[in-house]
Amino acid sequence: MMLFAMKLAHGWMLVRNGQLVDGTGATAIRDGAVVVQDGKIAYAGPEVDAPETPPNTQIIDAAGGTIMPGLVEAHFHPTYFNVRELQDLDIRYPVEYVTIRAVKNVQTALEAGYTAARSGGSLFNIDVWLKQAIEEDMIPGPRLAASGREICGAGGIMDWNPEYRKIGMEGLVLIVNGAEEARAAVRKLVKDGIEWVKTYPTGDAAAPNVNDHHTLSMTFEEMHAVVGTAHNHGLKVTGHCRALEGVKNALRAGYDTLEHGTFVDDEAIEMIVSSDTPVVPALWFEQSSVNNGKKFDMSQEVIDGHQETLEAGAESARRILKAGGRVGLGGDFGFAWTPHGTYAKEISFFVNYVGLTPLEALKCATKTGAEIMGRGDEIGTVEEGKLADLLVVEGDVLGNIRLLEDRSNFLAVLQGGAVKAGKLAQPR
Repeated sequence: MMLFAMKLAHGWMLVRNGQLVDGTGATAIRDGAVVVQDGKIAYAGPEVDAPETPPNTQIIDAAGGTIMPGLVEAHFHPTYFNVRELQDLDIRYPVEYVTIRAVKNVQTALEAGYTAARSGGSLFNIDVWLKQAIEEDMIPGPRLAASGREICGAGGIMDWNPEYRKIGMEGLVLIVNGAEEARAAVRKLVKDGIEWVKTYPTGDAAAPNVNDHHTLSMTFEEMHAVVGTAHNHGLKVTGHCRALEGVKNALRAGYDTLEHGTFVDDEAIEMIVSSDTPVVPALWFEQSSVNNGKKFDMSQEVIDGHQETLEAGAESARRILKAGGRVGLGGDFGFAWTPHGTYAKEISFFVNYVGLTPLEALKCATKTGAEIMGRGDEIGTVEEGKLADLLVVEGDVLGNIRLLEDRSNFLAVLQGGAVKAGKLAQPR
């Protein structure tokens, strides 16, 4: 399969009259400006120092609001479509319908200010083809890093259909027994054209009886086999890691990121920081599960498990950041209680519950997310030479981080200097 690079806008653009938050964590520039030439950033800094531009330069007036990088969803499920239960993902709807819903989901993500996203698991290899369609400008959506189907040990958290049903799950997850089957699963994904291999080393609060958040769903040998095979083919590996031993197994195996990283001790923190392994906690899902569990018929045992993972995950994130580690933001949107389009609730949560400053949270949601995708040299910050993937917001985002939750506040969402969404976007 041939992949195409997203086209860049031609000509000059000046984005002015707003505070510039560049995504690096640096203090905002009060009267900032960004000059874009042929889709790339030619200047970012105080407007008074901006270079002159040609008479035909396109001007975007931020109206005293905020100029910042496009957001990066670091744990994106494009083929989840606001389902109520996990079984909705593998037996209730055909792949044709899932694909149509996925097209709508990526459009929603772009409209919500997310110009890039890393898939954290997709039915079939739909996200691989979504990526190509987006890059060809066939459909609007964030720049994608694809992962396709996930890998889990037999009897683990993702292997929920009982044996007597004789239902295959290969459209959603590859079930493995032992290291050889783990290698074979990765090789299937290599042929699909994915970039990230998503695994399930541990269980979750959603399955309290046999696969809870302190349970392992893969052996170290299986995880090590996945990493060796994936890295041999130039792919990266991540995993749903809640249980402490699962976190450590992933780090020992050489995982490139951890999803959740919920339960940690001093040794795990030292391993995370010394290996510079980014962690994506995905905490709003836990809070929303606690808030809405009864409404969606969750048992009290499941709700209590989500409360435990919420508190432990928040403390884990604090410890990782304090120790100098990296945290990306995003996670598990696409359930009925975490619908697509509400991704920025994760950013607000990290400010209001975890305790990050708005600048710190935005760095996690832009710069670190781009680094996780492997594209930190292209996107994620507003710096000279990078692609002009920008978000222009009405209002002071640093003063009210929740402005990002409402897309009606967005003047413009840009990719490569082209206005793709927001009030200033032209109808497609």
